[in-house]
Amino acid sequence: MEWDCFVKRLSLSVAIALSASVAILPTSSRAASPSTPEAPAEKGAAAFLSRPQRVSSEGSVTVRGHTVAYTAEAGTLVIHPDGWDAANPAAPAPDMAGGEDHMPLDAKAAMFYVAYFKKGAAAETRPITFVYNGGPGSATIWLHMGAFGPKRVVTADDVHTPAAPYDVVNNDDSLLDVTDLVFIDAPGTGFGRVIGKDGAKAFYGTDPDAAAFTDFIAEFLARHGRFNSPKYLFGESYGTTRSAIVADRLSSHKGIDLNGVILLSQILDYANSPDRPQMNPSVDQPYVLALPSYAATAWYHHKLPDQPEALEPFLREVEQFAQGGYTRALQEGTTISDADFETVAQTLHRYTGLPVEYLKRADLRVNGGEFEKTLMADKALDTGRLDSRFSGPSLDPLGQRPFYDPQSAAMESAYVAAFNDYVRRVLHFGNDPAFDDGYEEYKVSAGNIGRWTFPHKQPDQTGQARGEPNVLPDLADAMKRNPALQVMLNQGYFDLGTPYFEGIYEMRHLPIPRDLAKNIEIRQYKSGHMVYAHPQALHELHDNVAAFIERTHK
Repeated sequence: MEWDCFVKRLSLSVAIALSASVAILPTSSRAASPSTPEAPAEKGAAAFLSRPQRVSSEGSVTVRGHTVAYTAEAGTLVIHPDGWDAANPAAPAPDMAGGEDHMPLDAKAAMFYVAYFKKGAAAETRPITFVYNGGPGSATIWLHMGAFGPKRVVTADDVHTPAAPYDVVNNDDSLLDVTDLVFIDAPGTGFGRVIGKDGAKAFYGTDPDAAAFTDFIAEFLARHGRFNSPKYLFGESYGTTRSAIVADRLSSHKGIDLNGVILLSQILDYANSPDRPQMNPSVDQPYVLALPSYAATAWYHHKLPDQPEALEPFLREVEQFAQGGYTRALQEGTTISDADFETVAQTLHRYTGLPVEYLKRADLRVNGGEFEKTLMADKALDTGRLDSRFSGPSLDPLGQRPFYDPQSAAMESAYVAAFNDYVRRVLHFGNDPAFDDGYEEYKVSAGNIGRWTFPHKQPDQTGQARGEPNVLPDLADAMKRNPALQVMLNQGYFDLGTPYFEGIYEMRHLPIPRDLAKNIEIRQYKSGHMVYAHPQALHELHDNVAAFIERTHK
């Protein structure tokens, strides 16, 4: 799944009826210069996707009792590496990976998308929202088929969804009631392909990826006449990292101001990740920020020694301890007194359900994988990482951390089956004689995490990109360039991948004037990383996001 931040998976079933007046319309992305050297012959999918493609169809969705008729468009746009010059393609391109080689990059990316446009709506008044998952290197079937597209796959709430057939139903929570939608797949995913020997270098990294999405959005606005529409970004997980950079690049590089940036399951500073904080022994913040999510998970599974009746008041209590007594104890390190060490261990036991002796052996510091492995170890179960409401049999009951994510395993098959059926049968993309054997694989993931270059160059930073991403300065820069920019953060209490208190902390530490903090709205849900996996949370998410869009563009 996503690092989607991780790739997302839910269950689906497919019984879809959209009518189809279909036209495959290749269009040229850029006029080739007479001096452009002839590219090597490309075959199959690479040849077909080396020019933009577009297939149109018609459909409708009913949201809260109101029917929205729309035109759907599935297609690709061709994006070149950052700094590529159409008039002089042999010119040196910036090395976005931060290395020393600045030679021209032999690469381009055909990025796949599905767009939905409400029929009869004026571009000047109709918002358009660009939606993507994270990974890095994830396709966007999760938000498409689980959250906001016109069709939604039905999955079990917190257990494994049975195998096919899956149900695909009208999505009463689609955002098409308030905005047009463009679901974008990252380079190398979906039906998109990265072409050329330098493809990984050109697109698989924090900054190259953000540059590709920035160019995609600008080109899409131009091709569809939507520059004067209210504009929004909606990113999930690593997509929130991407959104911070893209929002700033759209403003600073393209002269495009956004109305709003909507974040779901935020990770803007990777130093706050709860995954492996032991690798940086002098930094205790990840433990502090993860504690409330541990508490929420223990509450959900009834593992607390004194089970509170209501979740939210309990979490406010845990948050106060995390910022107070727990932070002080961790900062004292080896100088903490025996009495205080015992007191904190007992308090952590009361808030997490973990055994006191285990907490002591861990020196009061338990990372996400250790918590997922230990909470339900008495039943040989691992809890989910992206959604800790889920649990599954442990592959190694004596291991230190789980070998798989029970939530991902519970949902992925449903999403993959449902979207493959929907995109080919209803949207009419993916089965074409231009592809080898008339069929092309829809890639859920680029499988590129091992080749991903994480260093990021912050706005106005001199020298090369360095370190794991911290994009708080990028979002802050976008907000300062455009003081009317509104930011919305949505979070699940049961998310151990990007804990909700981490997102709150990061929003509180954006380097912005204090009066700009009023532009930030934060919402929480009784769900996990994929908030929409829980039906009631999806309903609330739709209403909150729809209200945000309505309020910020009128």
